[in-house]
Amino acid sequence: MSARLDTAQPYAIGLFRIVVGLLFACHGAASLFGVLGGAAGTNGGTVDAGTWPGWYAAVIQLVCGSLVLIGLGTRAAAFLASGSMAYAYFKVHQPETLWPMENGGEASAMFCWAFLLLIFTGSGALGVDRLFTKRSTEQREPARRKATATV
Repeated sequence: MSARLDTAQPYAIGLFRIVVGLLFACHGAASLFGVLGGAAGTNGGTVDAGTWPGWYAAVIQLVCGSLVLIGLGTRAAAFLASGSMAYAYFKVHQPETLWPMENGGEASAMFCWAFLLLIFTGSGALGVDRLFTKRSTEQREPARRKATATV
């Protein structure tokens, strides 16, 4: 049973990455464009362009969420997204009270830890990162074979 689950692990990580990236990108799109209910606390509106930290957080959410969703630059995008959610938790939510259930910071905490996990696991299956890794490995392999054949 464990061996079968191990073979499915890259696909489970890939699906996890897709869902987390999609949800994060939706947060950014809602804040920037007023879709999907709009920015939190604005009754369907958007955050004003250039306002700190809301607008910058929304841009990070949309861009990093989209990159994680498609699996392009997953580790770097997840690093930036995790840091932005840690900032959101400790600067916005935690000063009120410590526990996420009391201060409304559950989403920030969950996104922070989900992206932290993706920094260490990578994109898993079904990501654009995998295509580039596979292609660069295939290009190096003939050169390696040629070098060992001439030695």
